[in-house]
Amino acid sequence: MRAHYRSAGLHEAELAAGPVEQFARWFAQAVASGLHEPNAMVVATADPDGRPGARMVLLKGYDERGFVFFTNYGSRKGVEITRNPSVALVFPWHPIARQIVIEGRAQRVAPEETAAYFHSRPHGSQIGAWASAQSTVAASREEIEGAYLRLAALHPEGSEVPVPPEWGGFRVEPDRVEFWQGRENRLHDRLRYVRDGAGWRVERLYP
Repeated sequence: MRAHYRSAGLHEAELAAGPVEQFARWFAQAVASGLHEPNAMVVATADPDGRPGARMVLLKGYDERGFVFFTNYGSRKGVEITRNPSVALVFPWHPIARQIVIEGRAQRVAPEETAAYFHSRPHGSQIGAWASAQSTVAASREEIEGAYLRLAALHPEGSEVPVPPEWGGFRVEPDRVEFWQGRENRLHDRLRYVRDGAGWRVERLYP
C-alpha cells in the first residue's frame, strides 16, 4: 500500500510566530476539511522502566499554556504521567496529509477547570467516569454495565453528578512541536518549533 502526496509545501516564511498559533491555523483547516474528529490525538507515555504506551484521546482545549485532555488519574496513562511527566501527542491527519507532533511535560489542571469541564459533559458520560475503574481488569462486560446502571440509579438524569476524586485533566506544556506536511517523492516538509528561552526557534528536519 502506497499513497502519493501532492500537497502544497510548508515554508518557513508562512509559519506563525509560535507553535500554538500555527496549531490553531492547521486545526481550523482540519475542521473545515470535514475531517472526522480532528481533535483525536495519540498520547504516548512511558513507565519507570521505559516501556512505552500509547492510546487515542480527545483534545479538549488549548492555549499558550498548553494542550488539555481529561482522564482517570488512576488509569495506566494517568499513573505513568504522574511518575514521568514527559509525554508526546500526535495528531494523525492522514486524509489531508498532515501530522503534528507535540513533545512536552504534563501537569494536572486546577480542580476548578476539571469541574467546569466535567459538568459540561453529557450526563451519561459523567456516570461513565464513575463506573469505569479505567485500565483495570474487568471480569465481564456485564460487570461494567452493572456498575453503570447502579450509578445511574443513584444519580438520575437531571441531578448533579459530583466529579470523581480520581478524574481530571492534564495540560501538556510543549517544548517541541513539529508540523509535518506530506510531499511528493517522500520529500516531506518537517518544520519544528523548539523552545529557546522565552521564545521559539524553527528547525527544518530531513524527511
